[in-house]
Amino acid sequence: MFAQGPVPGFRLLLVLLISAALIVADARFDKLAPLRSTLATGLAPVYWLGNAPYSFSDWFSGLFVSRDDLQRENEELKTRMLILERRALKYAALASENNELRRLLNSSEALDDRVIVGEIVAVSPDPYSHEIVINKGESDGVKPGQAILDAEGLMGQVVQSSQFTARVLLVSDSSHAVPVEVVRNGLRAILLGTGDPRELDVLHVPSTADIREGDMLVSSGLGGRFPRGYPVAEVESITKEAGEPFVTIRALPKARLSESRLVLVVFQPEQHPVPAENSDTAGDRPGSEDAG
Repeated sequence: MFAQGPVPGFRLLLVLLISAALIVADARFDKLAPLRSTLATGLAPVYWLGNAPYSFSDWFSGLFVSRDDLQRENEELKTRMLILERRALKYAALASENNELRRLLNSSEALDDRVIVGEIVAVSPDPYSHEIVINKGESDGVKPGQAILDAEGLMGQVVQSSQFTARVLLVSDSSHAVPVEVVRNGLRAILLGTGDPRELDVLHVPSTADIREGDMLVSSGLGGRFPRGYPVAEVESITKEAGEPFVTIRALPKARLSESRLVLVVFQPEQHPVPAENSDTAGDRPGSEDAG
């Protein structure tokens, strides 16, 4: 007689139990984060191989660029450099003024956030998950929670980092929310992803609020996740319904979520807590002495 193996139904039940245990361990106790980081590190060569055809095509096409094309590109780069130099001079003046104001306010916060340039090497194939993978990771100091930008605006934030790569959740993901404010008047709101890279929802704006089509929305810095002042979206349409306390607002993301290839990883300056005043010196202040 031949020994029978486990009943197929028992195998399925065992797999379901193990899966449920892993889901609970990850969701409730975050026990699988090191495992995910290790797997992501192991998958880094796969991302690089997937990006290799694009890099090779760029290199191959560069072999057949004509002299006229190179000269035209050189002129365009010179023009762009002059524009950037003009902006740098303007920003230098603003930085000097801001530094003086910060000194007057006795603030030690740095003026600008440090950034590094990264490249998108993979995009999530899941149509319901707007995520990308960049080629910067823990070896570059990248950690979960850091903001990611392109040349136009805020793209999202790092949700997981491995040794050489990081996974970024885009602002268009339906689970992603960004605290924003209107540049024109400082009105605060929440910007929520819709699952569409071309459209975002603005929440919690009363029907009486002063907000207009074309208003620029920038990150407010509330919550500590995103630096303040980075462009996020522009108000596209406002719909007011009678009797409703809030208006329905659609906004266009400023970042080119489906087109950008190079990104900036933002490192916010460290906050140095101001030491509390020693309570023993309270007797030195006027009015603190005993009446007797």
